[in-house]
Amino acid sequence: MRAMSIYSQCNGCICDLGLTAITRSLPQTSVCSSGYHAPEVTDTRKCTQFSDVYSFGVVLLELLTGKSPASPLPGDLENMDLASWIRSVVSKEWTGEVFDIELMKQIGIEEEMVEMLQIGLACVALNPQDRPHAAEVVKMLRDIRTLDPE
Repeated sequence: MRAMSIYSQCNGCICDLGLTAITRSLPQTSVCSSGYHAPEVTDTRKCTQFSDVYSFGVVLLELLTGKSPASPLPGDLENMDLASWIRSVVSKEWTGEVFDIELMKQIGIEEEMVEMLQIGLACVALNPQDRPHAAEVVKMLRDIRTLDPE
């Protein structure tokens, strides 16, 4: 899953990793170089529910930061992936530094953004067994919506 695979109606479309393996027409390195794939997929070429959760987490982090996981990061961090960059920034304290400037213009949503960032980081945990199940992610996202006082 990647951001470009989500249609304007917010329907996800997961297809390119499996098709690439079947057709073998693309170089093997292109399959796992986009930044959306879990580390274990790069190593084993096997997708699981946990690797799907990882990909969703990357999409969520992309939405929150406004940064593409395939684009170089600023400064000396250009070889670091998006999830690692966010982990390094928030490792000592939670900060709004990682959020997209356009999102920060919205009044009163910082708490929800931090909660979504925490969900995204849980989804991109390095150990697949530490990632939440997809149903848990849905529940956590719904819980954020129910906290909204409106």
